[in-house]
Amino acid sequence: MALRDITNVVGGPSVADSGCKPKFGMEFDSQETTYKFFNEYARKMGFNIKKEVVVKNKRTGEVTSRIFVCSKEGFRSKDKRDSLTKHPRVETRTDCDARMGIKLNRCGNKIIVNHFEEVHNHALETQDCAHMIPSQRKISSSQAIELELAEEYGISIKNSYELMGRQSGGRESLGYIKQDIKNYLRFKRQRQLAFEEAGSLLKYFQKQVLENPSFFHAEQLDNKEQITNIFWTDAK
Repeated sequence: MALRDITNVVGGPSVADSGCKPKFGMEFDSQETTYKFFNEYARKMGFNIKKEVVVKNKRTGEVTSRIFVCSKEGFRSKDKRDSLTKHPRVETRTDCDARMGIKLNRCGNKIIVNHFEEVHNHALETQDCAHMIPSQRKISSSQAIELELAEEYGISIKNSYELMGRQSGGRESLGYIKQDIKNYLRFKRQRQLAFEEAGSLLKYFQKQVLENPSFFHAEQLDNKEQITNIFWTDAK
């Protein structure tokens, strides 16, 4: 992605004058609208955001405060497997301090901005690449239906991405990139496997174990407890 120097954008008039720039004491009706506001600000500035610290009421579970940060905040924790990795991942974080803090104001039940740090210690994305920032990418429900239909008719991911990009007036108008299609369709297949074929398959395995003591099976799950791989074998 193309980058631009931070000195050209931080506190720029186009952002400040549009009312998009966060300010101490700003009020919002919900956390969702607060996140959307900060994400829109991040898009115009050219950086990716993530949800960081959250504080909840221990009794009710209600969120009382939260911090949204630049995705380059902090540093990646050391991986114990690094010594065994031939090509370790390059560090992409820069310990950036840019963030926005919010808290619940019980007087009026509003969400207010109680902290804002706008200075980044890294270059930001240009506007023509802003649509590729992870926090800006999302496949809508209507787009998901179109992608599923394209897959059913045997249209490749590359071709469906090109086609939908032309229909929307350009890839930058889609709101997602080709990798997002791959991730969505893979997750969809995993869910189908978990809730449909996998159930019948596991019942078959259980029956085989009772009939044949030498029968063995094992399943591999991902971090969302979805089945990704299945192995089975018998005496043969």
